[in-house]
Amino acid sequence: MSTPTQRADRLGDLLAKRDLHALLVTNLVNVRWLTGFTGSNGLALVYADRAHPQRLFLTDFRYLTQAAEQLDDGWRREIAVEILPAAAAALAGAGDDRTIRLGFDDASLSVKDHGTLAARLANNVELVAAGGLVERLRAVKDAGELDKIRAAAKLADAALTEVLGRGLVGRTERDVALDIEVTMRKAGAEAASFPPIVASGEHSALPHAVPRDVAIPAGTLVTIDWGAQLDGYASDCTRTYATGELDPRDREIYELVLRAQETSLAAVRAGAGGREVDAVAREIITAAGHGEHFGHGLGHGVGAEVHEGPRLSQRSDSTLATGQVVTVEPGVYVPGAVGVRIEDLAVVTDDGCEVLTGLPKQLQTIA
Repeated sequence: MSTPTQRADRLGDLLAKRDLHALLVTNLVNVRWLTGFTGSNGLALVYADRAHPQRLFLTDFRYLTQAAEQLDDGWRREIAVEILPAAAAALAGAGDDRTIRLGFDDASLSVKDHGTLAARLANNVELVAAGGLVERLRAVKDAGELDKIRAAAKLADAALTEVLGRGLVGRTERDVALDIEVTMRKAGAEAASFPPIVASGEHSALPHAVPRDVAIPAGTLVTIDWGAQLDGYASDCTRTYATGELDPRDREIYELVLRAQETSLAAVRAGAGGREVDAVAREIITAAGHGEHFGHGLGHGVGAEVHEGPRLSQRSDSTLATGQVVTVEPGVYVPGAVGVRIEDLAVVTDDGCEVLTGLPKQLQTIA
């Protein structure tokens, strides 16, 4: 697994290519990835100069001990009452009178914080929008990160298996969703990687349905979308189950989504385009007359966040690379009738992919 120092070195190289002298990292997910710090207030300042690498981490007094325990010696640590002004002060002493191009994450730095920072910076510091640089590095996972995602997926699979053993029919959607979350936490998860979705019958036609205090009936489909956050990394999976004898229409839609999912999953490999893989599933579903019922993208990256790059969609410009982790999750949602989604989590490899989610995809009946 790469060390924080190695990650900062890679980021510094990327900054140099972008003609940036330094990057202010304020997104806490990115701060954790770069430094190992898990607290709720901190930022990192990384310089591009590898000949004289400087890496500064700032937090407040609450995290004095935690920062000392979690950060390695590659980071200089400072404690400040207000960390943004402290970062500006550190830049003021960064060297000569040359113009310093300071990148900042325009996707996470608020307008208010940008104003605070700009007001405190020296005249020779130029703020440059540079969002997405750390995310670009995060997209390809190292061996240690992949092991953590595998463990999260394994925990989530085991938790749902336990919950399904308690049955579905007669329980409310909300009860099942809470059961999934509590079971994952008891098994060691930091949290659910997102609020679990449990949707039955007509409600399953909502792709992001919110579980209701409504009992799950027999003879319908139930879509369950869940994931675990473990050791800083997320998993994501969806399965759809029958609760008894189905309307032939529902079984037909399930088989259609399963065929689209397995075919598009087989298209995942290094060098494949995100738009290209999305088209594999979309063409199958459209040919069956349900194109208008598949309105979201085929998938997304998963790692330190449950939704990150790359994207598999009609608008994607991504090219898949070995070591990326993506979901493959086509769905068909017929308003007022039924919805089906089937999702796997997969690591992109040179010649295909490694599927991390292990629960069966052939339609199962859970009473």
